[in-house]
Amino acid sequence: MKNTPFTQKHLALGAKMAEFAGYNMPISYTGINDEHAAVRKNAGVFDVSHMGEFMLKGENALDLIQRVTTNDASKITNGQAQYSCLPNNEGGIVDDLIVYCIEQNKVYMLVVNASNIEKDWNWISSHNTKGVDMENISERTCLLAIQGPNATKILQPLTDTDIMNLKYYTFVRGTFAGVENVIISATGYTGSGGVEIYFEDKDGAADKIWEAIFATGGPQGLKPIGLGARDTLRLEMGYCLYGMDINDTTSPLEGGLGWITKFTKDFTAREILEKQKAAGVTRKLVGFEMLERGIPRHDYLIKDAEGNTIGKVTSGTQAPSLNKGIGLGYVSTAHAAMDSEIYIDIRNSLVKAKVVKAPFA
Repeated sequence: MKNTPFTQKHLALGAKMAEFAGYNMPISYTGINDEHAAVRKNAGVFDVSHMGEFMLKGENALDLIQRVTTNDASKITNGQAQYSCLPNNEGGIVDDLIVYCIEQNKVYMLVVNASNIEKDWNWISSHNTKGVDMENISERTCLLAIQGPNATKILQPLTDTDIMNLKYYTFVRGTFAGVENVIISATGYTGSGGVEIYFEDKDGAADKIWEAIFATGGPQGLKPIGLGARDTLRLEMGYCLYGMDINDTTSPLEGGLGWITKFTKDFTAREILEKQKAAGVTRKLVGFEMLERGIPRHDYLIKDAEGNTIGKVTSGTQAPSLNKGIGLGYVSTAHAAMDSEIYIDIRNSLVKAKVVKAPFA
């Protein structure tokens, strides 16, 4: 099991640790509900250094990205980022990712899910037929997500760069806590604002940045946050998690990602997805909230009033901000309309829910 440069920090803080994507990661410190509330109301720090980062450079870098992703990366310029996904040959999803434009047409950083680093690298490499310089910098890249409504205000004294006015899905490079060449990005996964910071762990950079963040933020209520609260926070926003809500067998159109699927360019499985769009999908990923007491969980069956199976839960939880059960799941298109009444099979009991529009909170 791998460690991040912050593993000893988590252990010293008494974090509950568990294996995730091959890494020893903090699940919670003071409890998921407490940490969830800290991010929604103030600010919290997530160690997400297990995520993967690839650098793509050269005159054909954009061409490669265009061929392997569904979104149109030609639309982003220096300092902009874009959410996208990698379709496979059958129209499923290899992974979802964020594309960072470092230098338009020439230099890009791709940020991928931790569990898919090797798979994504091999997939993109197999399409690299024009000599794009690819480098996997995952092992040496640290990533901290500082999220919450007060996050940028707390961090602003640590950098000369204006991060309080950083627009969503843009980024800057600058000095942070005395460490140079740090990428500060407004691309969070919680829906509560804040930034993510990427930097290389050399000359004690990881310790220096961690200590500076908590020296500044600790007195202002900044807390370390584990992956448990990260999951409840993203679910309240209706954000997909790869391996749960989307995977190799789900298409972007089924998963509600038609907005990042652009048919104005050529990409893997374009024809398959175009046909699917024209014909209409037979199932859709929907958000739902429980109307009766019960907590939906991954793989619970979704049924109609007669008890017929119409789908399956992909993610579910008791939402800390709402104090009710919420979830995502695939249902047949006939049951996907807003306010459709559905039932979650919880321990052989049909518990009533309804389809709602995300975000939940």
